Amino acid sequence: MSTLTEASEVASGYRAGRTLPLRVELVRQLKRRRTLVMGGILFALPFVLVVAFAIGGSPGDDRGGRVTLMDTATASAGNFAAVNLFVSAGFLLVIPVALFCGDTVASEASWSSLRYLLAAPVPRARLLWSKLMVGLGLSLAAMILLPVVALAVGTVAYGWGPLAIPTGGSIPAGTAAQRLVVVVAYIFVSQLVTAGLAFWLSTKTDAPLGAVGGAVGLTIVGNVLDAVTALGDWRDFLPAHWQFAWADAVQPRPEWGGMIQGTAISITYALLLFALAFRGFAQKDVVS
Repeated sequence: MSTLTEASEVASGYRAGRTLPLRVELVRQLKRRRTLVMGGILFALPFVLVVAFAIGGSPGDDRGGRVTLMDTATASAGNFAAVNLFVSAGFLLVIPVALFCGDTVASEASWSSLRYLLAAPVPRARLLWSKLMVGLGLSLAAMILLPVVALAVGTVAYGWGPLAIPTGGSIPAGTAAQRLVVVVAYIFVSQLVTAGLAFWLSTKTDAPLGAVGGAVGLTIVGNVLDAVTALGDWRDFLPAHWQFAWADAVQPRPEWGGMIQGTAISITYALLLFALAFRGFAQKDVVS
């Protein structure tokens, strides 16, 4: 089949920037079952943890006096929200990012609707831009949903109060809420590498599961490599090495060094992957 190209002659009044509006793409993605299922899972997680703590007792009962962030989960709503982010940042929050950014272009190809979008005509760069912005927006919404629900559930279950620090001391509730905003923002930035991987793979394959699974798999490989201490300082170039640097923000005196390095690494990798996606798709022979 021949390569589809944008029409050389356009109708009067045609504006490339008005094709495939973000609002239209957002509504399409919000109505999809995988969006609703993913939102439901993240919404339910705080309730699952509350039940788990109620059944199993205080999370620090059998640690022999050693205190971790998990042990402070029931101290206040802020602690409960922080623990929800801690248990989900390493893997659970990777899934919606890979899903929303990987199941974009590839899903259109699998439905055989991609060529019709381009023939509308929707410029290729415009198509990718709309899908990338919506994918990133839904990913951010997923990361906001979890701590917001956790704060609400934690307030009812454990009360609104200072965020207790495992090493001693506490952070006032108002300041803790601000710090949690910083934490969510950093987790989102740290997941941009997964978003870039998923989006790039989505432009290379017609199988959505291949793009999503590939991004999740490569993210897991990064986590495994970071655990190999023999790599020494080379681990500093792995995004996974900085994924929990946000813990420095929930200290009486926050440290920003690790978060700054993690942000720089993540954005660098993400921009490279996004550029590869746009460049490769601009030259791709779209037949599906």
